Amino acid sequence: MERNYILFDTPARDLLFPFTHTRPVAACRVGILTIREKWDLFLGTGTSYFTVPHLQEKYPITQHTVNVLINGHILPSKTLVKAILSLETGQELYKDNTVLAKVVAAEIPDVTSRIAFTDPVSMINYPWDIMLLNDQALRDDFELLTAGRESAPLPENNKVSGREHIFLEPGAIVNHSILNASTGPIYIGRNAEVMEGCLIRGPFALGEAGVLKMGTKIYGATSLGPGCVGGGEIKNVVMFGYSNKGHDGYLGDAVLGEWCNLGGNTTCSNLKNNGSIVKVWLEARNEAFPAGRKCGLIMGDYSRCGIGTMFNTGTVVGVSSNIFGGDFQPKFVPSFAWGAQGKYRLAEAIKDAGVWMQFKGQTLGEAEERLLTAVYQSTGN
Repeated sequence: MERNYILFDTPARDLLFPFTHTRPVAACRVGILTIREKWDLFLGTGTSYFTVPHLQEKYPITQHTVNVLINGHILPSKTLVKAILSLETGQELYKDNTVLAKVVAAEIPDVTSRIAFTDPVSMINYPWDIMLLNDQALRDDFELLTAGRESAPLPENNKVSGREHIFLEPGAIVNHSILNASTGPIYIGRNAEVMEGCLIRGPFALGEAGVLKMGTKIYGATSLGPGCVGGGEIKNVVMFGYSNKGHDGYLGDAVLGEWCNLGGNTTCSNLKNNGSIVKVWLEARNEAFPAGRKCGLIMGDYSRCGIGTMFNTGTVVGVSSNIFGGDFQPKFVPSFAWGAQGKYRLAEAIKDAGVWMQFKGQTLGEAEERLLTAVYQSTGN
């Protein structure tokens, strides 16, 4: 009987705020692809989401007679996919008391046996895991997406190292730039453009219709999702999609959601002056948590900042915040903040989110409006 695959959120999804305020865990981007896109390619079929109620309309679930439930925090691998495909109805795959997958059906709705998985598993538990796992995820996704395919031509006016590890999708434009793929692969998506004078050190991915402004300096491991704009100096950054850092200023060891915009000369610290461990605010726990020695900006969907904004090490910005002011911003900026102390009015936040989407030829639908309203209410606004 044909099996249906569902990527499920666990209660630990709340530790991935602000990103999981507005999406299931498996809709997060790590590497070139989102977690769901990886599973779709590995499985050779579509998947759906089982998530919290306010997200289920935008991210619907599909159920069949036999359903394979897969932990949405987990990045797929060949051995893990093989183990999941071998599961029988009523069996559950686990590692270190974490459920990886299980197969349920109407006639056998409960788990009847458990199978241990012994190979390593990569999974995202905290927001900074996204940038920590990005290097390997970029390399894995590059191999997955380019196997057996031929790159579009790379013009000879570029200076290149490791040409065999550079892949351009149809319509990609790269001119008069320096690309070093000897340190990791470089992937340029369909209809994306790398303008003149860019310096790119892999691993790096620029998503479909993305743009690197002239003279951009890219250090791996960096992933700019579809529709993103990059400029200035960027290092070990993940932008989920449709977000902009189009001007001078530094962004390092950072994760930005969708529809974010950093004003010109925005600069973000990623290392404390004394070199000690960076502590990052976990909204769900209402406490700061150690994230390693390097961690920069973590910014949720639809948030924006004005020109010359300064973000301190390990700053967290929630959903749909409008940030401005000449001093360092607070280490935690809640969702729907207006400046340092004010609150965004919901109607204005929704209207402005729609305007930013129009800049990239998209519209804010009713489902997204209801989603943002639910986030507004759940975050105490």
